[in-house]
Amino acid sequence: VTFQEHHHQILSYGISANSNSIFFVKSEAFSLFFFMGFISCTSLPTTNSRIPSTHFSKQSTLASSYSLKFALTRDYKPNFSLFLTTCSIMATPIQASSSSTIGETSDGLKVQSHVSIGANDLLIVGPGVLGRLVAEQWREEHPDCQILGQTVTTNHHDELEKLGIKPCLKGTEFEGKFSYVIFCAPPSQSPDYASELRMAASKWNGEGSFLFTSSSAPYDCFDNGECNEDSPVVPLGKSPRTDVLLSAEKVVLESGGTVLRLAGLYTETRGAHTYWLSKETVDARPDHILNLIHYEDAASLAVAIMKKKAGGRIFLGCDNHPLSRQEVMDLMAQNGKFDKKFKGFTSTSGPLGKKLNNSRTRAEIGWEPKYPSFAQFLGVSK
Repeated sequence: VTFQEHHHQILSYGISANSNSIFFVKSEAFSLFFFMGFISCTSLPTTNSRIPSTHFSKQSTLASSYSLKFALTRDYKPNFSLFLTTCSIMATPIQASSSSTIGETSDGLKVQSHVSIGANDLLIVGPGVLGRLVAEQWREEHPDCQILGQTVTTNHHDELEKLGIKPCLKGTEFEGKFSYVIFCAPPSQSPDYASELRMAASKWNGEGSFLFTSSSAPYDCFDNGECNEDSPVVPLGKSPRTDVLLSAEKVVLESGGTVLRLAGLYTETRGAHTYWLSKETVDARPDHILNLIHYEDAASLAVAIMKKKAGGRIFLGCDNHPLSRQEVMDLMAQNGKFDKKFKGFTSTSGPLGKKLNNSRTRAEIGWEPKYPSFAQFLGVSK
């Protein structure tokens, strides 16, 4: 089978049996096309940016002028392998973007990244709204660091690159390990959440901090009572939702990592208040107590905890101003910035909530929120 990179390189593949690896180049400088049993490679426009040098990890190497370094291996064992030999024909340097996506391809191939990992570099697993705010605040503390964002798909990689976050796909294998890893991905993205935390823990070198942003949901209080960091949690086996979180937390704590249980996250346009406003009426109890923390405050608390390197601990993130559902929507009405009008909660039954207090976390970490309450965030005195 012939592999041709027009104007630069001709690569020949030989087929033999009983091997478990396949190796090929994939970068912004190449485009691969498979058809009729042939493989063709067409060069694409390149960019002038710096990335590590390129090599193949098996029986062949490319010319040193190539600048993308990937090793790809299959998860399964096919009945053949492709052995690569090369002959250089007027080879010229080829470069690719330093923010090129690395990770597991759609056909199950895994990529190994040979990125040099620095002491303050940060890996964010699940760089969504919270993860991106963590990245922004972490960079303020460490201007020269690298921040990598691990995702399941490439859907938001362009956005991450614009924010200075280097995107990588789930399954990426790094040469070294990170001193700082934060896991912000929700349980909904995985059927085995604990295994995702175990994988994230394997990328941590045991120094610095491995932080899991969990939820305050496991606290076993449903009567609007008081709760703090050390309050009892729902017993395993009682609730599938809390089982998932508690099993994930167990993995983190056993690895020496840290858990941050967060109350309800919000911004002006995200959170329970915007959902209820969109529905106008909601079949839920108006007197159910809930707890809030602004996304920016959750990010600043996460960064503060990582800087403290407080391993094996559970911390709590909330604003210490619990509100009933009705109080939340009353504040929205007082704010006057929202066009829609909420009509009300219609239920009189169902479980109540809890009143969270994280005074111990604040004292130990030395942290205070930018937005002390939902009312102050909205600019409404209460």
